[in-house]
Parts: sequence; C-alpha cells; structure tokens
Amino acid sequence: MEYFERPVGGERALLVHMSLQEAASRDDLDEFAELARSAGVQVLQLVLARRPRPDARTYVGRGKLEEIRALVEEHDAEVVLFDHTLTPAQERNLERELSCRVLDRTGLILDIFAQRARTHEGKLQVELAQLEHLSSRLVRGWTHLERQKGGIGLRGPGETQLETDRRLLRQRVAQLKLRLEDVRRTRSLGRQARRKASVPVVALVGYTNAGKSTLFNQLCAASVYAADQLFATLDPTLRRWRLEGLGEVVFADTVGFLRDLPHHLVDAFRATLEETVDADLLLQVVDVASSERERQMAAVEEVLQAVGADAVPRLLVYNKIDLLPERTPRVDVDEQGQACAVWLAAREGQGLDLLRQAIVDRLGRHRAWRLLLAPAQGRLRAQLYEQQVVREESIDAEGRSHLHIEMAENSLRHLVEQAGLNLTEILS
Repeated sequence: MEYFERPVGGERALLVHMSLQEAASRDDLDEFAELARSAGVQVLQLVLARRPRPDARTYVGRGKLEEIRALVEEHDAEVVLFDHTLTPAQERNLERELSCRVLDRTGLILDIFAQRARTHEGKLQVELAQLEHLSSRLVRGWTHLERQKGGIGLRGPGETQLETDRRLLRQRVAQLKLRLEDVRRTRSLGRQARRKASVPVVALVGYTNAGKSTLFNQLCAASVYAADQLFATLDPTLRRWRLEGLGEVVFADTVGFLRDLPHHLVDAFRATLEETVDADLLLQVVDVASSERERQMAAVEEVLQAVGADAVPRLLVYNKIDLLPERTPRVDVDEQGQACAVWLAAREGQGLDLLRQAIVDRLGRHRAWRLLLAPAQGRLRAQLYEQQVVREESIDAEGRSHLHIEMAENSLRHLVEQAGLNLTEILS
C-alpha cells in the first residue's frame, strides 16, 4: 500500500458540501462558509454535490472526487473542508487521493475553539476535545508513525511509534479529565456559595452569533469580546450586577451552540455548560432576523437536553429586531401574565429596560407561602427569619411551626434545597 507524509495544512481552502436528501439551504451554506472564515482560512471555492448516501470510502463519489482533485490543483489549495462528519478511514482516503490536508466539520470547529480559548479552563476543554477526536485518527497514513523503535532492548518487533503515540495520548486524556474534574469541583463550590447567599443566576444561552455577548455587555456594562462571527467568545464569563427591584444577580455568558454539534464536544464543555443546569433563569437569545431561527432554536434545545438544563425556567430574547420591518421593542406574556419573551436590539440598546424588568418579574416576584416545619427543621426557620420574609407564625401542640411568608419562589427553593428538603413536602 502507498503511504505519504501527512500534510501540515494551510489557509487556502476548498469547501465541500454534499446534500444527501434535499438541496442545501442557503443559510446552511453561508454558515459553513462563515465557519471556515472564522477559522482564518481563505475560501477559494464551494463545491456542491448530491448523493442518496455517502460513499463508504471517500464520502463523495468518484466523479466528484476527480472534480475536487482538479480544483485543488487549479487553485493550489492547501486544505479541503467538508461540511460533514467524516470517518477516520474516509479522511485518510481523501487525503491520499487529493494529496492535501482534509478536515471535517468537527475538526474545523475544534480549530476555531483552539483559536478562541483564552482561559486555563477553556484551553483544557479544547485540548481534551481535540485529543479525543484525534485518537480515532492515529492510524495508517502517517508514515512516521509506522516506523519501529530501535535501540538496546527494542530490536525486533519492538513498539511502533503509532503505539507509543496512542499510549501517550491516552495518558494525556486521563490527565486532562482529572484536571477538568478539579475545575468542575471549583465551579461547584462557587455555585454553592452563591446559593447560600441566595444570589440568583441568569445564564445566557443561544445559537452562536445570536448576540449573546453583545447583550451580556449591555446588561452588565462588561467588555466581553463580541463580533459578527461564529464562536466570537468561547470561555464562560460571570459578572455580578445589581438590578433595581431585585438586588444582586450573577449573569453567565456561555459558549454558543451550533447545529450538528458533536457529542464529545458537548461532553468536553460540560463543566462550562453546568452553569446553565444550576441557573435560576435561562435567557435564550434568538437571532429573530435569521430565516433558520426555528432550526437554530431546535439545536439549542438539543444541547440543553444533553446537559440536563432543558427544565430550567426560560425567557426567550428575540434579538436583532432592528433588522425587521417592525422594530418596536415589546414583551410577550403567557396565560398567567408572566413575561415569556422580550423583543429587543442589543447592539442598538433598544428594549433593554423591558428585559431587565422581565428578569425582575421572573426572579423577584414575591408570593405568599404557607409552610409547615417540624421542630428538627429549626435551621430553615431561622434562615427565613434572617431573610425577613416571615409575616406570621403559630406553633401547634406537636411543636410544629406554621409559617406565613412572602418570598420569591427561586429564593425559597434555594433555601429549602440547601436544607435537604423538597418544597412540596413542607407546604401546608
């Protein structure tokens, strides 16, 4: 079998998109091109193809492969990017046929993540995702990896460089997982401290480039990098901010989501995305001007389900209304009269006051509760008095406290969970 030295890569790229069923939408193609540009490559040409099913060997058919090879030679392309997930065998076969670097959608996203990561945690998460992606691709096609090690005690079969690299990779992956577990524990301690202080957490989630970081900066007077590009920010950012009528709130800006986001990427960023699981309210930012907004919202829902955050209370934020014919900010309410969606333009600063009021409405709405606490639950009773929310109390013959309190639901749930109880167990 013929082997070759694997190309290092480059910045002059051909893009390949193959439709397996229906024709590709313009937005899908634009998003693919924007992903490539976000990685810093020069897009030479977009190649479209259609097949009923992928070719097992090269994903595209023989005729399309010849067309791509001719374009690689014509444009002197250094890398070919596929808007699909390729198997390791397909990636190797394509590189052998085209004699240039080949990256699939996952590899492209990882390259962008590697460029965007700034914090220690972000770099750990990216490296773990890259190594786990690389582990299945450490097989033939890299000639130096097949050479035998020599020297005293290693003559004969010995250990191939490929086997050595696999062993070292497994060790590094194990180290990274341990270090990320430390990060997860540290984040967990921070969340516990916020719970004890009854500080509500609002996490911003949404499709990449929906305007989350711009909105975050407007809400918190922060300076998180924001640009009109995919994955402009990768590392999570937390800011404390005081909202009138509610008090201190922690806002968390998270990594943007994307359609067909590989599962191992979600797993690698689980430590970051756990901020959404423990949030009191999710602000789901939606690019209302996008023709693909329904699909983008479905992609966000899929990731939230994967990390277990789909049950967290949510407030929709329809951003970029300045691109619509109807540009007036407004608030939509549900059947209970509670804010469920806010229409605004974050970059222009339109509708921000409506959003702040909606957040206060969702988090700070005080309501009356009647609780029944056993004598053993005296600590919870004391905490309620510390919060100055007790309006009336009576003690029955069994020593149980009948409390009438006024408190926001999220704050009450925090205290009750902290005491190891369920709210429904103590309602009277």
